Amino acid sequence: MRPNRSVFFGTVALVAAVVVSAPTVSAQEPAANAPYPPFKMAEGLYYVGAADYAAYLIVTRAGLIQIDGGDKATGHQIVGNIHKLGFDPADIKVLVNTHQHFDHAAGLAEIRRAAPGATFYASAADGPIIAAGGKGDPYLKGAAYEYEPVKPDVILKDGQKVSLGGWTLSAHVTGGHTKGCTTWTFPVTVAGKVRQALVHCSSSVLPGYKLGKTETYPGQTADYEHSFATWKVLPCEVFIASHGQFYGLHEKRKRLDAGKADAFVDPAGCKAFYANAEAAFRAELKKQNP
Repeated sequence: MRPNRSVFFGTVALVAAVVVSAPTVSAQEPAANAPYPPFKMAEGLYYVGAADYAAYLIVTRAGLIQIDGGDKATGHQIVGNIHKLGFDPADIKVLVNTHQHFDHAAGLAEIRRAAPGATFYASAADGPIIAAGGKGDPYLKGAAYEYEPVKPDVILKDGQKVSLGGWTLSAHVTGGHTKGCTTWTFPVTVAGKVRQALVHCSSSVLPGYKLGKTETYPGQTADYEHSFATWKVLPCEVFIASHGQFYGLHEKRKRLDAGKADAFVDPAGCKAFYANAEAAFRAELKKQNP
């Protein structure tokens, strides 16, 4: 059965399997788009997203870079969180996205209104779907998954670099979850040391995705294979992602608040996440293609 509009796409306990959880699970697990206090993760890097729908702000000497927009409610929160941190959303010069699903793209229009001068970058496969407000997704079809359209200003190529004010982000098209799913990497200073950050797009196989002989979209299985090969070699010291649960956002935030300045430096956690994610993918592929 296709998941309904109230779900968010993620994995639990570092297993990037086919897990779809309701936003309101318990008092301990707030809604995925519940407000979350913004905070500094590293030098120039801030968390500005919701409780699970993640979003990041990079402060450069030439303006701001915004990564992801969450859903519509999260988009509104992102703008507010940027203000709370003491920055002006109108100073966003670069807006980038991980993928076109509503929980990462529906908030982009709100951010674009606050930053009309921002240049929006998106991948060749996902960009047209964002420009169509979610229409054209090969699986999540219908009004429940649609949102206010935002037309990309620049269509990204795999490996393309986006630079602003001394920061350079590299785009890696890691398809499968969506055809144009984009993982971002960039250097960032943490506790006085330059580290390599990775913003994971998603490796989840949604319930109902078809792999192998019959596919949700042509080439999806090969895209997953290519993406896992890519993720294995990408530098990943500061491991963050499109969903907070992918990398233990809340637990690491607590460690940061307790004085562990490099709480988000977790190369071992990154490696374990991808190992579990690939195992889950291969198990689903085998299940569908015995």
